[in-house]
Amino acid sequence: MRSVHPFNRGWLFAPRDLALSAPDSAFSRVSLPHTNIELPHHSFDNAEYQFISTYRQRFSLPEPLNGRRLFIDFEGAMTAYTVTINGHDLGEYRGGYTPSSFELTQHVFDNGDENLLQVRLDSTERPDIPPNGGIVDYLTFGGIYREVSLRYVEPLHVTDAFARGIDLLTYKPRVGLDVTVTNRTAFDENAVLYATVAGATGLVADGSHQVHIPAGATRTFTLDMPLENATLWSRETPALYTVNICLDYVSGGGDPHDVYTFQTGFREAKFTPEGFFLNGEKIKLVGLNRHQSYPYVGYAAPKRMQRKDADILKDELGVNIVRTSHYPQSRHFLDRCDEIGLLVFEEIPGWQYIGEEDWKDLSVGYVESMVVRDRNHPSIILWGVRINESQDDEYFYRATNAKAHELDPTRQTGGVRNFQESQFLEDVFTYNDFSNTVIPPNNTPYLVTEYNGHMYPTKSYDSEAQQVEHALRHVRVQEASFATEATSGAIGWCAFDYNTHRHFGAGDRICYHGVMDIFRLPKFAAYVYETMPDASVRPVVRAATVWTFGENEAAGVEPLYIFTNCEQVEVYKGDWKWGTFSPDRESYPHLPHPPVKVIGFSLMSMVGESYEDLRVVGLVNGQPVVEQSLSSKGVMHALTLQADDEALEADGADMTRMVFRIVDEYGNRLPYCTSVVSFEISGPGVLVGENPFPLVGGHAAIYLRATETAGEVTVTARTRGLAPASVTVRVGQA
Repeated sequence: MRSVHPFNRGWLFAPRDLALSAPDSAFSRVSLPHTNIELPHHSFDNAEYQFISTYRQRFSLPEPLNGRRLFIDFEGAMTAYTVTINGHDLGEYRGGYTPSSFELTQHVFDNGDENLLQVRLDSTERPDIPPNGGIVDYLTFGGIYREVSLRYVEPLHVTDAFARGIDLLTYKPRVGLDVTVTNRTAFDENAVLYATVAGATGLVADGSHQVHIPAGATRTFTLDMPLENATLWSRETPALYTVNICLDYVSGGGDPHDVYTFQTGFREAKFTPEGFFLNGEKIKLVGLNRHQSYPYVGYAAPKRMQRKDADILKDELGVNIVRTSHYPQSRHFLDRCDEIGLLVFEEIPGWQYIGEEDWKDLSVGYVESMVVRDRNHPSIILWGVRINESQDDEYFYRATNAKAHELDPTRQTGGVRNFQESQFLEDVFTYNDFSNTVIPPNNTPYLVTEYNGHMYPTKSYDSEAQQVEHALRHVRVQEASFATEATSGAIGWCAFDYNTHRHFGAGDRICYHGVMDIFRLPKFAAYVYETMPDASVRPVVRAATVWTFGENEAAGVEPLYIFTNCEQVEVYKGDWKWGTFSPDRESYPHLPHPPVKVIGFSLMSMVGESYEDLRVVGLVNGQPVVEQSLSSKGVMHALTLQADDEALEADGADMTRMVFRIVDEYGNRLPYCTSVVSFEISGPGVLVGENPFPLVGGHAAIYLRATETAGEVTVTARTRGLAPASVTVRVGQA
């Protein structure tokens, strides 16, 4: 029978190239995911992570082979790596964003003896491996930064399966299940495939198919099954189903020979010249781009943090689509997008540069790896098969398109470009439009894949006027997108600030292009997306001001912008009501929820008067549903510390974000507060981040990593003049 064992604990790591003869004392113990070096969140040299390192694992087999084949599966390691087992070289894999497998069967000890597995990891930015070769506007952090597993399979086994929804919007929907079977026995084999598709409400499809697989061959077979009483996957009801495939010999009897299981959902997603349709319903796509990098640990964020990013995008930012710029991302992130109904545009690695033929061949291979790995994710609605913002290359891009369509005929392709005259070979014209015009080509499916970004970089502690203008630039593009019926939507650059090369960003290795900062904490521009969903989902009211006398021109806040999805807002200065105001539909007639623009509310009018707090109340059907207050004092009231999670797993890799803020009496951060915050920890945990932390901008984060010991971890934050803040996190056995 098939079995899969996580293989993430008990690794040894050395930040240098070591021979098999090197003693274990030259290594330190680590768990995966792992970064080859922890760095400050900014102002470091990317050369610091570009070195060759060595990972080692000593292990006995978790169970006997019993005639089965054994593979080690790497989900992602940056950038190229060779694997040896008991001194036998298994070859090199080139590529940091797609998975790889190495067979161990012939070289492992199956008698309980210890095996020695070693990985030589080259984390330099090698020009022969995409995305490198030119200048790249992001960093490719090193390490075995995704999970690893040991996989046992029978010589006759299922190697892959793809569930395709067919005629889903008709009265006879079906599922086409493509099952690939490999026969590594010395004999031709006759077998039977049995398949079931089941969800929360029970069985929705089943079928069987007798197959013949010659010795040493791999064959793909299709089961065509009626789909009965299935709920279509959508943003509101992201229905998921478990596909269970049993492979057995014709004689049958006893347990199935091999069982292959995966999760999927069924939906019809279609880009047309009239816009985007999900299950026949037209939807305007509102999205943001996401880089997978994090402060301190680079790419090596565990499952919990990957899933958290999806939640932030949908629940905090309110978008309905994310682009995985500019590479395939963690399966945990995509799994969570499936679960919560967040649409995904996924693309191959690259940024502007196209290399020589071997480089292109690797890219075509990455299309195959990406599509095969991720085509059962219902959240993915478009494949990106062009190097982001690259020049035309007809032969290359015909090959990438053909590969995607061959492996997945159900999805369309896009190719992100930054010039309109580009040769159009894909199904959807995907375009980085920084003109803010959103003008689609005639009779062509069209999606804006980037806007704003480098046109107006903004820090969370920049002036109020800059932060407001940053937000309004996002408003204007979304207004233009909603005003253009033929445009499928617009995906902004970008969700989070990110580390980059010295050629870009602010000189401190950060591109401040995000609507949130690098810690996933909001700037004013985040309010634009937060207010996109209806108030029935979550009422929101956000005043885009720090409410500080003298921060703006003419010592005022005129106009005062209030971002809300409510029907009206009431504005108060202290207990005095300034008035009731409606969204600015004159300026933004097409947005679902335009901002409120309050005129005549000058702080200058308060000279000689009592300078009081600001209170904004959101109204729906004339009733208050949400409110926000900002202090007029402008002084530090409290230091707060909050963990995203109450509990972690004691696996040596699990982490949670710990956000610290200096706030006013209403809990609003003070963006112009500068202070040094220090941290103390007790219990089985490790702090990841700068300590002490020179806080600028009123809020930031460090991270708590669990060890392999259970218990309670308490973290305490301190700064001068304020009471300390503490939080306790439970660490339990994984």
